[in-house]
Amino acid sequence: MLEDAVEFAENPEPRCPCILLLDTSGSMKGEPLDALNEGLRTFQQELDRDSLAKKRVEVAIVTFNSDVEIVQDFVTADDFQPPVLKAKGLTHMGEAILRGLDMLQIRKALYREHGVSYYRPWLFLITDGEPQGEAEELIEQATQRIRDDEANKHVAFFAVGVEAADMSRLSQISVRDPLKLKGLNFKELFVWLSASMQQVSQSAQMDEQLPLPPVTWTGA
Repeated sequence: MLEDAVEFAENPEPRCPCILLLDTSGSMKGEPLDALNEGLRTFQQELDRDSLAKKRVEVAIVTFNSDVEIVQDFVTADDFQPPVLKAKGLTHMGEAILRGLDMLQIRKALYREHGVSYYRPWLFLITDGEPQGEAEELIEQATQRIRDDEANKHVAFFAVGVEAADMSRLSQISVRDPLKLKGLNFKELFVWLSASMQQVSQSAQMDEQLPLPPVTWTGA
């Protein structure tokens, strides 16, 4: 598309794509979702302070409840405006993971088409539950794709459990150990995520997993 050609011509910096897979099922209603929305605003503000990250980090947001929706397609951090999320329905987590992996494949093909290099993409899942209301085959397919893509350095997948999230179920899906958010400390989580994205975007290593800032937002 002409729009893509113009975008990459105007900003040929390497890209660091990050998709947030956010649980907006009914159980997130109220204080949890309010805290998540505030965390997204913090994420935008933190990225906006780094002149290089603003050009290199690309953010997309996929929400999942009984539906899976791309509420923010890929934009560089300088154009990212956090949406206000609403909660409803069940937890179609497997479908959301597959959607995110598909989006990354398409985005990487676009980078290659326009001669833009890129860092290993991040897929960052936040949920307060477990897969619900979808076929088990979708979960199995998503789990296998994560394992294959991690093994081939195609993606770095992170899972964060909130409040009553089923951490053992998340550990079956994720290659990395899932992390438990301390309370509703989304703000600190997104400060960490922004710092991690900034660190990756300034690295000369395009496909290696770098040491990340200390995690201070986890707890029972």
